[in-house]
Amino acid sequence: MEYSYNKMNEILNKNNFQFKKKFGQNFIIDFNIINSIISKSEIDKETLVLEIGPGAGSLTYQLSKKAKTVLCYEIDEKLEYILKSNLSECNNVDIIFADFLNRDVAADIKKYKYNKLYVVANLPYYITTPIIMKIIEEKIDVDKIVVMVQKEVGDRFRAKPNSKDYNSLSIFLNYYYDVKKILDVSRNVFMPKPNVDSIVVEFDKKNKLEDLKNEELFFKIVRDSFKQKRKTLKNNLKKYDLEKIEKILNKHNLDLSFRAEQIGIDIFVEIANNL
Repeated sequence: MEYSYNKMNEILNKNNFQFKKKFGQNFIIDFNIINSIISKSEIDKETLVLEIGPGAGSLTYQLSKKAKTVLCYEIDEKLEYILKSNLSECNNVDIIFADFLNRDVAADIKKYKYNKLYVVANLPYYITTPIIMKIIEEKIDVDKIVVMVQKEVGDRFRAKPNSKDYNSLSIFLNYYYDVKKILDVSRNVFMPKPNVDSIVVEFDKKNKLEDLKNEELFFKIVRDSFKQKRKTLKNNLKKYDLEKIEKILNKHNLDLSFRAEQIGIDIFVEIANNL
């Protein structure tokens, strides 16, 4: 399979394919970027890879060379012939033409045998966060996630306290995973070219999670703390026991006049464990 703008264009034009904004379709056409994603993902023949939004299959093709199996979710059925044609020699690729957000992924992967479960994908910008949250909330036991996302979104994923990008999602992700940037990606490696640059972000599952008594309460407190980002903890957490919360904050030289973006994950854990 040849990776070039001209070849990709030829395939898509031959099949009268029209890019759809509603699906956030921007296909990778740079082999070097694809190769970097594959090598940094450290996939092997014991790995089941989930790919959301394979597009015309340029990343999928290379994934199939390294993985035991690649299971793709593609919402656009107009790509069925193109994908089956481009991936005809890949006997370890399965494609489900459906919306990933509506699938029972745990049921889908039951039929596969594997030692490691990875998500590797160029995610559609408009549903990046819902996809990541689905993996977390449905407790899909993913060992590693390597995804290309809009730079602004990737910055939020890996944000630390006291930064403008730090939010509840930053905390949720960093509770489950070690998050890091592994690659900057120019907008020029996509067809059509998007209006923003991208980054590739890696999420490695933590071997040991924070010692939480009640995970559900923890996530609720975090969400409530960030509900109105510019307001203080005192305003956002009125329905909780503020006296107990303040005692914990004081231990860390903080108080209720601080905002959620100034509070680290370990302090949120301590608050949840004491309420």
